[in-house]
This record gives sequence, C-alpha cells and structure tokens, in this order.
Amino acid sequence: MDGNSGGPGASGAGGTGGTAAASIAPLLAPDGWALLEALPPYPGPDAALGLGARLRAEGAEPALVAAALTQSRLRARGAAKFGPFADGMLFTAEGLEQATRLEVAAHHARRFRDAGCTRVADLGCGIGGDAMALASLGLEVLAVDRDEAAAAVATVNLRHWPEARVRRADVLDVLPHLGAGTDPDLAGVDGAWLDPARRTATGRRVLDPERASPPWSAVLDVAARVPATGVKLAPGVPRDIAAASGRSAEVQWVSVDGDVVEAGCWFGPLARPGVTASALVLRGGPRGRTTTVVDGTGMEPPAAIASPDGVGAYLYDPDGAVVRSGLVGRVAELVDGVLVDPTIAYVTSPRLVETPLARAFAVEEVWPFGLKALRTRLRDRGVGAVEVLKRGSAVDVEQLRRSLRLEGPRSATLVLTRLAGQQHVLLCRPVVHG
Repeated sequence: MDGNSGGPGASGAGGTGGTAAASIAPLLAPDGWALLEALPPYPGPDAALGLGARLRAEGAEPALVAAALTQSRLRARGAAKFGPFADGMLFTAEGLEQATRLEVAAHHARRFRDAGCTRVADLGCGIGGDAMALASLGLEVLAVDRDEAAAAVATVNLRHWPEARVRRADVLDVLPHLGAGTDPDLAGVDGAWLDPARRTATGRRVLDPERASPPWSAVLDVAARVPATGVKLAPGVPRDIAAASGRSAEVQWVSVDGDVVEAGCWFGPLARPGVTASALVLRGGPRGRTTTVVDGTGMEPPAAIASPDGVGAYLYDPDGAVVRSGLVGRVAELVDGVLVDPTIAYVTSPRLVETPLARAFAVEEVWPFGLKALRTRLRDRGVGAVEVLKRGSAVDVEQLRRSLRLEGPRSATLVLTRLAGQQHVLLCRPVVHG
C-alpha cells in the first residue's frame, strides 16, 4: 500500500488478502463508513448481538454489520490509549494491543521536533499511533508497514494530515535505502522511528532485541546512517544495551499509571546531553495528569543502606520505570531515605513526601519472616485481607494467602523483603494523599 493518506476508500487503502484486511475492507466504502459512524457507543457484547440482528433485519449486509460492530468494540477499547480520538479511528485487534499510547507517542514526537527533524520515517507503523503524533506537530511522515490490514488502517487514521504517507512494504527491504539516495520516498528523511515486531508468527513474545524484526543490529545500522534515530524496545532490555554495542544513547523507561509500557532508545540529537538512562513517569491523580522525568548520567553515587533496625516510619515502593532505569537512589534522595537492602528497590524514610515516583506506605510493624508467627500476628490484629508486595523474596504469594487463612475486619499491606540480608515482613498501610 503506497499512496497519499486519504479518507476511507482512498486508492490503495483496501485489501483482499488476510482475515484482518478482509474484515476491514467493507468499512472503506462510503456506505460502510456511514454505517460505522452512525452506530451508538459500543453497548457491550449482549446488546451488540441484538443491535446486529436489527441492522441485518433492516437490510445491512451481514459481513458489513460484523465489521462495523467489531470496529465499534475496538474503538471502545482504544479509548484507553487514544482518548476521544479513538472514535474516528480504525483498528486491528493486534495493532491496538501493540500501539503506543497517544500520550506517550506525543513525547516521542516532541523529541524529533526539538531535534530539528522535518521528515521522519516511521518504520513498523502499525495502526499509525506514532505517525499521528508526529504529523500533528507538523512533521512530514512516511509510515511503513508490511501488514496489509495495518497499512490500510494507518491510511485511514492519518487521513487528516496530507503530508503523511503510508507505504505497504517490509521494513527490512526499506532499511538499506535509508540515507542511500536510492528510494525517492526516503528523500529528505532526517529522522527514523522504529517499532520492531516482538512476536513470532505463532504469537510468542520475543525478549531478545536481536530476534525482533528488524533486529537490534539493523537498528544500529539505521542509527549510523540517520543520526536522529529512536526505537521502541521492551521494558526488560538491559540498561547498557546501547553502551554494550559501542554506541552512545539515552534509554528511557516509560510508565503510565504505574504500568511500565516501554523502553525508548534515543540516538544522536534525540538523546539529551549527558543522560544515559532516564524514567518518564505519567500518572493521573486528583489534580490531573502529571509528567515527571528522572535523569541519570551513569555516575550516580550508591544510595545508603538501612541498618537491621533502621526501618523508618515510611516505606516507598518506587515506580517501575524508576527501578528499571537504575535510579532508585534519586527516590531515596527525594524522601531523605535509604535502601532497605543493597539489592532491593525499596526505600525507607522517617519522612512522608508526596511524589509520583513512588507509592508510600506507613510502616506499622516489622518482623522476621516466619509463616506461623505471621499468621498469629495478623489474626491477633484482626487482619482478614492483605495486599502482598515482595522484592527479594522467593515466597509464592498465592500459596501464602492460602496458608494464612485469615479472618477479620481489617485490611493491610504485607511487604516481603530483605533487611540487611535477612527475610522480613513489614505490616503497612497505604498512604492516600489528598
């Protein structure tokens, strides 16, 4: 698929091969799009059956009804990532699952804009979430994906930006032409964004970046030819992934409302000077959305460690992006605290500090771990329900719940961890900030 982005039914936007493409094709005709746009908000699976029966009784083609209701359901799910924009988009189920949240894509796009890029190749564009964010900042975009359904959907989703083009092609076939002057579509490209496929053909998740498509070695080759290159990686990549390859880059872990969603690796002018690892923490709260960035240079001093009896009044559970970026020490500095153990990402402090970088718990009691003693202590305190957190503990949480056999009106948080090398239990209660 290769053509200027346009509305449904634009040249090249359809597709006859593949189940997903065939299910989308009916919606790209004017009557199909009109039916989709006329549907009420997705009513749920039971009511959708009745709605489908009514539409078919009124003369709508069964394939079109099925396609429209599928899109209605996907749009309802897509609101979690795309907000109100989802109501005007098309999706595939797989594309929606793998798509970058629009809030995160906006941060990606601002990197390219602030680096002075004017034309970005989005390689492995999927349904077009990152391409939409780039185009909305006035950047020209060439979005590439080999999947017929994804390319068709991306074309529809980019229809509002005439400077965005979608090309159906294998990214691996496009990469050799970047910076080589051998492909007119790539002329003037001064930024590259890659989102490698991290699943096999059978749907198994790929953890090794070199086994993704395109592989990590190909990403490094792109970065050598297009300095302003960024790549979306799985959150579990090692902190030294770029340095181990002999490259200078910034790796930033991103969390949204406590869920670590990606690690972005930024090369050349997209990386901030002196920053090798960082955490971007996006959270919603009573005062609205907050955006917090923590930066590391790789030269951070080690955080102090608590003594065996040095647990303070509060325990902090740092956000996953902070943990993965190796910047837990920054949380310790912020709350005037220390680590509970040299290898454990919990921080204890005598002070209560409100921060989006960590959950805070008031520490009520601390005991050495022992199942019988723990059961007795919780029953004596009337605890009947527990949230269990753990780091540095091999305890099976579900088996522990069954073994405790708790009854009582109170709820509490149990933190299983090491203190000065020994297994302990902290009885806590969450701190709720106003």
